[in-house]
Amino acid sequence: MVGTRDAAGAAGAAGRSGRRRLGPRFGWLWAAYAVSAYGSGLGFGALPLLAVLVLHAGPAEVSALSAVGPAMGALIALPLAPWVEFRRKRPVMIAMDLARFAAMATIPLAYAFGRLGFVQLLAVSAVVAAAKIAFNAAAGAHLKALVRPEDLLVANARFESTNWISIAIGPPLGGAAIGLFGPVTTVVADALSYLLSALGISAVRGREEAPAPQPTGRTPVRAGAVLDGWRHILGDPDLRPLYLNNLLVSGLIMATEPLLAVLMLRQLQFPPWQYGLAFAAPCLGGLIGSRLAQRVVTRYGRRRVFRTVGTLRAVWLIGLVLVRPGAIGLITVMTVELAIIINMSLYTPVLATHRLERTPKHLLARTLSAWSIGQQAAIAVCTALGGLLADTTGPRPALAVAGLLILATPLLLPRGDQEPAPHEPEPHGPAPHGPEPSPSHS
Repeated sequence: MVGTRDAAGAAGAAGRSGRRRLGPRFGWLWAAYAVSAYGSGLGFGALPLLAVLVLHAGPAEVSALSAVGPAMGALIALPLAPWVEFRRKRPVMIAMDLARFAAMATIPLAYAFGRLGFVQLLAVSAVVAAAKIAFNAAAGAHLKALVRPEDLLVANARFESTNWISIAIGPPLGGAAIGLFGPVTTVVADALSYLLSALGISAVRGREEAPAPQPTGRTPVRAGAVLDGWRHILGDPDLRPLYLNNLLVSGLIMATEPLLAVLMLRQLQFPPWQYGLAFAAPCLGGLIGSRLAQRVVTRYGRRRVFRTVGTLRAVWLIGLVLVRPGAIGLITVMTVELAIIINMSLYTPVLATHRLERTPKHLLARTLSAWSIGQQAAIAVCTALGGLLADTTGPRPALAVAGLLILATPLLLPRGDQEPAPHEPEPHGPAPHGPEPSPSHS
């Protein structure tokens, strides 16, 4: 792809990437993703906030909510991976959106009747996590079939920029809504966004590409099928270091979320709107990074992006130890988050595109499921350990440990300057939906 283009063609492609038309089917998919992303932005940290503000949970309980729920969700998602592989992807995506809507809708109902409890929050977290893994696996496979190979990075960058804009806008609005209308307001908005996303995906017209044929004589949920994705990842010398690096970076960064919630909301007495603002404003940096992705890859190559940007996203986390009360503390959090997000938003669409290109079509859903399950498990383990440490020493020492450990993660990044090649050749004919050149997370 990029590594084989001549310089003039690459520069022209980079200049046109922001305006490239990917077709109406991609437009509907992008719109559905945007609705879901903005709903999740409004509901950013909604379950930990409910645990702190309504159930008066401590650091260990808040960390358990952020760890046990996703871990249970990863276990539930294990048998779903081969099931997703052998089915058409749009119906799977719609079903997972409806499952998340139903699970989230139980929270305001229980709150209205005074029955909301910690166990219910854990159960909802698990269902949402499992449905998210299955949705992402189906969405990634669908995206690869929907857009041309040369448009994958552009499409992933658009999803990435939408994600970060939604987080920039959503949390402060969510914090204000909680203050005005009560603690479950953002949960209602998040639930409705999944319903609207399902409607948007159903509007994507055209015949979907047939799923991979199921091996004869085997059931979709055979014992070894759930491991096929990990076999591919760990057997690929290019994906393996990226995967291991991603596990640790994701786990350590996400482990700080419940610790910061307790530190800022309980110990330092930040109001909810300032807590939301501390994470929202820096997310504008995600628009910068994602829009630069195509241009930076064209100029420097993927290998250098993985090595340099992958390192830069890891060196800032230790700065959260310096958070203090008042405006200085708020600025500290925002500065650290801005630096992390700019680098993450540049790195993530490049990694997502590279992963799709290195994975054969018949393994896409299982590989993406394995990647997500491993990431969720890493987040769960790191968050649980962080919560236990914070319960003993307080949130600030636990933040320091996470910040120091993440400094070692660049050692896992690929070395060398030779650009990786796609795992399999892709057709260069018209995209499946027609002559117009025609997602990743929700």
